[in-house]
Amino acid sequence: MSVMQTPEGRIDIRQLSIVLGEDKQAFEAVQGLDCQIEPGQFVCILGPSGCGKSTLLGALAGHLQPRTGTLKVDGAPVSGPSPQRGMVFQHHMLFPWRTVRDNVAFGLKMRGIGKAERHQAADEILALVGLEGFAERWPDQLSGGMQQRVEIARVLINRPRLLLMDEPFGALDALTRLYMQELLLDIWTRIRTTVVFVTHDIDEALFLADRLLVMSSRPGRIIEDLRLDFPRLKRHCLELLRHEDGRQLPRLNPLGLPLENKLSRFAL
Repeated sequence: MSVMQTPEGRIDIRQLSIVLGEDKQAFEAVQGLDCQIEPGQFVCILGPSGCGKSTLLGALAGHLQPRTGTLKVDGAPVSGPSPQRGMVFQHHMLFPWRTVRDNVAFGLKMRGIGKAERHQAADEILALVGLEGFAERWPDQLSGGMQQRVEIARVLINRPRLLLMDEPFGALDALTRLYMQELLLDIWTRIRTTVVFVTHDIDEALFLADRLLVMSSRPGRIIEDLRLDFPRLKRHCLELLRHEDGRQLPRLNPLGLPLENKLSRFAL
């Protein structure tokens, strides 16, 4: 299938503050956020529980309006939800009465796309997430990890500029979670949409992200902006893991630079 090659997905956040609740119950969830995210970056947001990570994601999705400041995607203010800003939650939101294919194709149906075209697009996206042959299944016939893959496919079929993920693997067991992290990174290297991923897990953030935004306790502020310099090393490790014996792949030195393949006679 053809994959997205787009420079879209720039995020500009200026002095953003968001208040939740009303009257005496109101509180400031995030305060004075400033950052810019470039198209195609994979950004993880890390912080303590209740610091406003999910609130920020909700604002990016268009579900929450800021009290002060501005939030723009590709220069346009975020004024409401859009399929161009797809959201994946910890628990899937699939329709139990629709097949996997029809769940994935639902967004295209709402846009008036014909049945044959939307089903073809759904099958292509299902292949991308490794679910060929499951199009006719019902959601409750799938494992938790497979349900989350369907959820990701449901969002990706709209070719979003932003992929917003709110602890999407938090409910999965450790092995399934690791597999889903690897799968997501593999998908991202091909579609190159901008990803904003909320997590509590430091290891998950370090494995996935090009960039890590660390937030303080409430009201959430960005207290550290870490640019991770080893995404190429992560992708190289994935290639090694997929390779049958590793002997034909170039090695990297500790700086992430290719070494001469002097160790090619040794299997990993």
